[in-house]
Amino acid sequence: MSGDARKTAEALAYLSGFGNEHASEAVPGALPEGRNSPQRAPLGLYAEQLSGSAFTEPRAHNRRSWLYRIRPSAAHPGFTRTGNGNLRTAPFAETVPDPNRLRWNPLPDPAAGTDFLAGLWTLGGNGDAAQRAGMAVHLYHANASMERVFSDADGELLIVPERGGLLLHTEFGRLHVEPAHVALIPRGVRFRVELLDESARGYVCENYGAPFQLPDLGPIGANGLANARDFKAPVAAYEGGADDDTAGPVEVVNKFCGNLWTATYDHSPLDVVAWHGNHVPYVYDLRRFNVIGTISYDHPDPSIFTVLTSPSDTPGLAGVDFVVFAPRWLVGEDTFRPPYFHRNVMSEYMGLIEGAYDAKAEGFVPGGGSLHNMMSAHGPDRETFDRASAAELRPQKIDDGLAFMFETRWPVTLTPHAAGAEHLQQRYDDVWQGLERHFRAG
Repeated sequence: MSGDARKTAEALAYLSGFGNEHASEAVPGALPEGRNSPQRAPLGLYAEQLSGSAFTEPRAHNRRSWLYRIRPSAAHPGFTRTGNGNLRTAPFAETVPDPNRLRWNPLPDPAAGTDFLAGLWTLGGNGDAAQRAGMAVHLYHANASMERVFSDADGELLIVPERGGLLLHTEFGRLHVEPAHVALIPRGVRFRVELLDESARGYVCENYGAPFQLPDLGPIGANGLANARDFKAPVAAYEGGADDDTAGPVEVVNKFCGNLWTATYDHSPLDVVAWHGNHVPYVYDLRRFNVIGTISYDHPDPSIFTVLTSPSDTPGLAGVDFVVFAPRWLVGEDTFRPPYFHRNVMSEYMGLIEGAYDAKAEGFVPGGGSLHNMMSAHGPDRETFDRASAAELRPQKIDDGLAFMFETRWPVTLTPHAAGAEHLQQRYDDVWQGLERHFRAG
């Protein structure tokens, strides 16, 4: 939370482009030329491949990076089990899937000394992490920087800050993430979260399935939605040099098949001096999303707001989509402009980063969230419906809110602590009360 950390964060340089074959070295000459694993790697480093996909997956889907590090990852003691806190993993079998519409207020403030890992609070999810299918919805609240290092073997982590800036120290380098940004940490990549403010709060999508990718654009054409060049990858930065006080000892926590395991290393595992590949972390500014919408009539389906998608074995059916409702113009003629009443075969968890959401007049606040499981009827509340039905249809700029959605192919089953949380709103159904009968025959 020091001023030095924020200065460091704001001065970071990045590599540009989602899915690119990036290369970076913190020390000139650290990357070998013309080969990945020479007999002796430059500068006395160890060569190591990090595979985020099977070796034989199609080239377009293959994710891997070569790391050149001070110590190989294999140089560590055994791991032992440690407590999971409020972190849970699929399969979620402690409760039954709930068809009711549910909404939560923000997480309460955490106890003093809570870091990002200790502050993870699982709302629910689906699938089976050991089978690499499905997803989980987590929230986090923290008031202390991590001294330890974390990695997730179960899935990649999409971090969506709502309050407080973060400096992510990863094996590949550092990322500066503020509210209205997202960070993507690939499966198995080690990282540490440093707070840039007194406290931090936000959301996390843990994707067990196929890695997130940019959605196909189809008839939209070559441009639009999230532009690949706006995703920023870190440049190499390492810990554990001869004069570095982060050399060790360091606690390393590994999430594996739903449980946390811990080991104490005699060195920092964030000791990668150079790397190249495409299995890398990213940061993305949601305000750079190029919104596509109607310029004639009707409200487009929310799929048009997809930033990232994790495809499944069925074309067009995502394991999980990440969707953002970014600032945009509404100009539809003879159109009910807020999101329409809807029942969806997909399940929708929605969060709010700032401002207000245009389909809910009140009760949905930044840091809170709602869950509408598959085929749960939802849509604008009564106040929003009345206002939008009578509004003058002149061009309207929506720029006072930033909401997002994790949309998934399977129902989200809650954890017991989410189902019984004190901050679960008890009368959410009331927002649709008073939707009067206006039908007149003839």
